Order: sequence, then structure tokens, then C-alpha cells
Amino acid sequence: MKSFKFLAMTIMISSLLAFAAACGNGEGSEGNSSENGSSEEAAQVEGEVGIDGSSTVAPIGEAVSEEFAMDNKDVKAPIGVSGTGGGFEKFVAGETDISQASRPIKDEEAQAAKEAGIEYTELQVAFDGLSVVVNKENDFIKELTVEDLKKIWVEDGKEKMWSDINPEWPKEKITLFSPGTDSGTYDYFDEVILNEEPVAKAATLSEDDNVLVKGVQSNKNAMGYFGYAYYLENKDTLKVVPIVNEEGKAVEPTNESVESGEYNPLSRPLYIYVNNASMKEKPQVAEYVKFYLENAGALAEEVGYVSLPEEKYTEQLKTIEGLK
Repeated sequence: MKSFKFLAMTIMISSLLAFAAACGNGEGSEGNSSENGSSEEAAQVEGEVGIDGSSTVAPIGEAVSEEFAMDNKDVKAPIGVSGTGGGFEKFVAGETDISQASRPIKDEEAQAAKEAGIEYTELQVAFDGLSVVVNKENDFIKELTVEDLKKIWVEDGKEKMWSDINPEWPKEKITLFSPGTDSGTYDYFDEVILNEEPVAKAATLSEDDNVLVKGVQSNKNAMGYFGYAYYLENKDTLKVVPIVNEEGKAVEPTNESVESGEYNPLSRPLYIYVNNASMKEKPQVAEYVKFYLENAGALAEEVGYVSLPEEKYTEQLKTIEGLK
């Protein structure tokens, strides 16, 4: 009898222990769920991404930030437009995580970054065809050579007249609108057209491409230049000028001519420069840059630029994975 009671008691205790263990596992499971929940919450990035630079690249950046915000509501990534040069100044001072640029970083800017201990990675995001435009009422310009552009835009101490470029054109003063000297677009034009000679003093310079667009729209004798996207956005009120390329063919900027390089010398790549430390230390920056490269092609086309070959984006995605 005593043996039976002992056996019964043993069975009861074993059952209770098994039940307790089961409950414990359940609680542990809930604990794991809680931990998993914490991991999921940790995956939801938050904070700010500091971005500044080129007004030419800005439409791509704005589209990226808008799309990124849909799934990352706790991340703020406003796009500053100090111009390529102004953006690099902030970047090498450690004030931003990403610098958007319409030209490669200059040697002196790279040296300033090195002295400040800023390590960075250059990433191409799209192609642009720098577009030379005139007023819609201009019916006499059919094409321009690089030499024509140089005559128009380089300061020579004289008032610029259309008839100075071609005797058959009107004897009327040319009104010029140019990106400001902090702009990568100006730097590129300076390199391939001005050959680093001073721009015409009478030209109106602005870092805001919309100011340039409105200037050309409002004056029948105006000429300006800016990124391809700004021309496309205003093509109903502006006239783009075909440029005679190195092969002697007059070519307009189009997606095809820009990507193929036929629109030379005014086609160029667009960039973002990423602070490597930000990629390692700020999850929101790493996620943003990854999203940028995954979507830059489609969004660049959407806002009027030309996407890179898909393999270029894939290659660069591998590069940034190594920065984390």
C-alpha cells in the first residue's frame, strides 16, 4: 500500500514538473517572441540622413527620399542644394553623410577630406546630358559648335551679339543665364567649353536651376544651360540646341544619345559620395544608400535623367555591403 502511494505520488510530481516545464517553455517562447519583436523593432531604422550638394542631382535625391520615407517613416532625409562645391564643403567638414555631385570630387576637396579624417566612397547614380537652351521664339539657331559656345560664353570685354557668332543672325544682345560657380554643372561647362577661362561678366549666375529656366523663358534673346531633367520639365516653353559633337554630327540630348556617349562633350555621369563612417555607424544611412542604388535607375528615368546599366548598380551594391 505504501509502495502504491509512493508510486502515485511520484507520477503526480512528475506530471506537475512536466506541466511546469511546458509552461516554462511557453513563457520562454513568449520571451523569444518578445526578443524577436525587439529585433524587428531594431530593424526599423530611425534618425536623420544628412544630404546636400548638386541641384542637378537633387531631383533624383528628392525622389529617393520620398520613396524611402514610405517604409521608413522615422527617418528624415531632406535634400539640400548648396551646389556640388558647397555640398563638398559640408561633406569634408563632417556635416553631412552624403554629398550629391554632378562632377567628380576635385583634388583639393579630396585632400581636405583626408586631412579631416573623412573616408568616402564614390557612387555613380545616373547619366545627365547638360542641355543648352534658348527662348522658344528663337527661330534662327539650328545648331551650335563647341567653338560657338566658347565665343558666346567666354568673357572677351565685348557685348555679346548674335551677329558676332553668325552674320546671318540678328544684331541683338545675347542675355546669358548660367549655374553659379559652386555648381558642378558650371564646373563641367567650365572644363569642356570655357577651358577655365572667365565666364561672360554679363551672365546672370544662380545656384537655382529654376531661376535659369525662368530667365530664358522670359527673354527672346536669352540662352542658358542646365541639367537634362530641367529641360524636359520645361520643354514646352524652351528650345534645346543641338550641339555638334566630336564626330561632326549635330546631336540633341536624349536618353539614347546621353547613354551612348553620342551627345559629347556635354554628357556626364552623376554621383553621390558617401561617408564610410556613417555607413558603419548609422543604420539609417546604410539602409538609405542601399535603397538609393536599388532604385536610382528607375527614379532617375522618372525625373528625366538616364539610368546606368543594371550591372553597374549591382556592382556598387556589393561595394557598399563591404562598408557596413
